[in-house]
Amino acid sequence: MKFTKSLIKGKLIRRYKRFFVDVKINKEIVTAHCPNTGSMKGLLDKENEVYLLKNNDPKRKLKYGLEIIKAKKNLVGVNTHMANKIVYHGLSNNLIKELQNNDVIKPEVFFNKETRFDFLVEKNNQKSFIEVKNVTLFRDEKTAEFPDAITTRGSKHLLTLIDAIKKGYKTYLIFLVQVQNMEKFKIAKDIDSEYYKNYLAAKKAGVNFLAYKCKISSKEILIETKLKIVND
Repeated sequence: MKFTKSLIKGKLIRRYKRFFVDVKINKEIVTAHCPNTGSMKGLLDKENEVYLLKNNDPKRKLKYGLEIIKAKKNLVGVNTHMANKIVYHGLSNNLIKELQNNDVIKPEVFFNKETRFDFLVEKNNQKSFIEVKNVTLFRDEKTAEFPDAITTRGSKHLLTLIDAIKKGYKTYLIFLVQVQNMEKFKIAKDIDSEYYKNYLAAKKAGVNFLAYKCKISSKEILIETKLKIVND
């Protein structure tokens, strides 16, 4: 996914009220929209380098949106709205080895009245649901982790993927690692033990778990390589 225009570099001052970040650009301080409602654990140190996308929409109060943070020398894509766009690009361009050459790719498809999965793909008359989780947490140099806070919604998605298998669908959960230089991925079971328990149950039931790392720059973010999942 290419950015629509060049990103603007600045220094992080603070994030507040979940949706706002103050950023210093040269000598000016601007308030930008933070398109990430998660904890963003480990990313919000003052003076971290950040990259903003300027918008020209007169209806929007904030003229900038936060796209990338540089933390511990790694660029991290923090715009959760980009995750599905990156995966759609990956599916359309056969960048995900396990999900190549689909006949149909449909985004945002309802499985039941309560749950909508990120994608439904069809290949040789086999329908597969795909759920995407954006990953920005890393607590050592080479291992990305999810989740970065307790996620009851995430657990619900795991249980619904199991239900989809019982109804004849194949199911996949893609951990999209928007962090440079990662080599492995694991579930952060110390942060959410319930999610880890449901992950193990889903794995046993036949849910396919994939972790893919992104190539990240101020020009584009796209799927790059598969990561090994190292949980028990």
